[in-house]
Amino acid sequence: MDRRAVGTAAESVAREHLCARGLTLVCENYRCRGGELDLVLVDGDVLVIAEVRLRASARYGGACESIDWIKRRRILHATEHLRLRHPQLRRLRVRFDVVAFDAATPGDGRVQWIKGAFDACER
Repeated sequence: MDRRAVGTAAESVAREHLCARGLTLVCENYRCRGGELDLVLVDGDVLVIAEVRLRASARYGGACESIDWIKRRRILHATEHLRLRHPQLRRLRVRFDVVAFDAATPGDGRVQWIKGAFDACER
């Protein structure tokens, strides 16, 4: 399986995992000039921006450690863009989650869901 197919599979497993836990999908792969959002969901009165990360090996750190300040800044930018384009989302609080897979195949059951993995104040 090529990298893109593995990434798509990871996002699919993450989406199913979150939706099975009561979150409602708003959109996937939201793109704007400054960044991309993997999964956008609603959890009650909270807009959840979920970043999906996959690492085949822990050689260079796990999936969660791969989200540096540059990636967080891009996620924040894309979130601002999304909320400007969709005013109904502005009334919701925002939470940034990470769904991580530290295995070669995302469907092996090792899903790590980190609620509030980072916030808008982190740089």
